[in-house]
Amino acid sequence: MIKVIGCAIALLTVAASCSTTGKLVQIPRPETALYPFSQVEPSIAINPVNPDQMIVGTVMDDYHYSEDGGKTWKSFTLQSPLGVYGDPVMLIDNTGRYYYFHLSNPPDGQWLDRIVCQKADAIGGEFDAGTSFVPNGKVHDKHWVDFDPVSGTIYMSWTQFDKYDSKDPADSSVILFSRSVDRGETWSAPERISYHAGDCLDGDNTVEGAVPAAGPNGEVYVAWTGPQGIMLNTSADGGKTWLEKETKVIDHPGGWSIDVPGINRCNGLPILVCDRSDSPHKGTLYINWADQKNGEDDTDIWLIKSTDGGATWSEPKRVNDDEPGKHQFFTWLTVDQSTGYLYTVFFDRRNHNDHGTDVYMAYSRDGGETFTNVKISEKPFYPDADMFFGDYNNIAAVNGEIRPVWPRMDEGKISLWIARIRESDLK
Repeated sequence: MIKVIGCAIALLTVAASCSTTGKLVQIPRPETALYPFSQVEPSIAINPVNPDQMIVGTVMDDYHYSEDGGKTWKSFTLQSPLGVYGDPVMLIDNTGRYYYFHLSNPPDGQWLDRIVCQKADAIGGEFDAGTSFVPNGKVHDKHWVDFDPVSGTIYMSWTQFDKYDSKDPADSSVILFSRSVDRGETWSAPERISYHAGDCLDGDNTVEGAVPAAGPNGEVYVAWTGPQGIMLNTSADGGKTWLEKETKVIDHPGGWSIDVPGINRCNGLPILVCDRSDSPHKGTLYINWADQKNGEDDTDIWLIKSTDGGATWSEPKRVNDDEPGKHQFFTWLTVDQSTGYLYTVFFDRRNHNDHGTDVYMAYSRDGGETFTNVKISEKPFYPDADMFFGDYNNIAAVNGEIRPVWPRMDEGKISLWIARIRESDLK
């Protein structure tokens, strides 16, 4: 067992009120954090057994946890002999086991040679050394996971590069899938589920952003984007078998690599979720993404849905409700499986004529037909294009407790924030 080490810091005061009557809290940075852009690319999970417990991971190897609904936090540095090298993805299963998925950089291996799953059975306790699939000598990047509470299976999908940043047309990127039926102890051999490949340049022509979603009856769906547009593959048997070829969902206008002023790097990768609640929308698939269909000066957040397992899709709905001509970016989507309500979080510049950036949450109680936008940040921040600021924000919702999480930048310093929002507080 590898103990999570670091200096714990608890934030004991609420920093500010947000416009939803929720509270804004700053999550502390571990004193042992060495990465200069620590606290970007947050991932959050709420314990479905005890929603007061929640965990957040941030680049490169930060681990944060709260046991009081997000009022106070402790932060540590995660370690593993396989290396902890960013892209954190957090999961808490229905038994209360805690998972931290991340990229690898083993001292005696190859950079990004696998995706690592570290596990703990106590929120602030010890994580194991990590499990993974057998490395194959290629680069594995940009993973995401989902959990099927009925079967207890964890699903994971990601991008494999033959050779990262290679310009050789013989090198390609593909989407892989693996699953664990024993709560992360072992993983199935990675399986390619994208018939169409991309290049290795980590841009619009690379297949990326693979997000799995478990359906209510053992289905598994994975969506991603690339040169063909936003794509979907489907398994009807818990990930054992897949369609021979993925299906195209919709074009991704302008591609997923987006230019936003003041942002070092910005993407509009798709986020896929499935409603497994007992709501009228049970089984509905939703895909949320950003693009510049309306022009390079107008980045928007979009949502489409399917009520027939991905066979057909609705027309795109614009989630941000401002007048045209401003940037909304770094979106993420979640569904509260107790209600079927949808919640998105994104950066927003509707209130500013410069790089001033606010944080908005949009929510839908009618299966994505309409959205209400709410500003949840207290004041704008101004990013620095010379500083890496991550690739996404994140949000989780369990039993009416909603927790969007995001970084902000003030005078060149990055800090991490969370809003404590209850569904009953929303109009």
